[in-house]
Amino acid sequence: MAYAKLTPEMGLLLVLTGITAALIGAWQSYAAARGALAPLIRPGEPTRSAVEAAQPIHVRTRVRLFARRLATSLAWLLLSFYGLFLASVGSVER
Repeated sequence: MAYAKLTPEMGLLLVLTGITAALIGAWQSYAAARGALAPLIRPGEPTRSAVEAAQPIHVRTRVRLFARRLATSLAWLLLSFYGLFLASVGSVER
């Protein structure tokens, strides 16, 4: 089975783009994960914590915010892995 060959310039472009995507994705994923964990570490305001404790777990503001930021972090991490894939494909073609 014959595969298409990339030009050396295209391989270099894939490597540079992949490394850039991996670095940006990893940094943004770290920042989003840090932002997701910050509200869970701090005790918070006592009155608001007491009101939220009476609510079901899926309605609580902190839990919903954590889930949203965690999903964002995982999406950035997925982009980072795609960048690593691009870099590996570009390095094989060079």
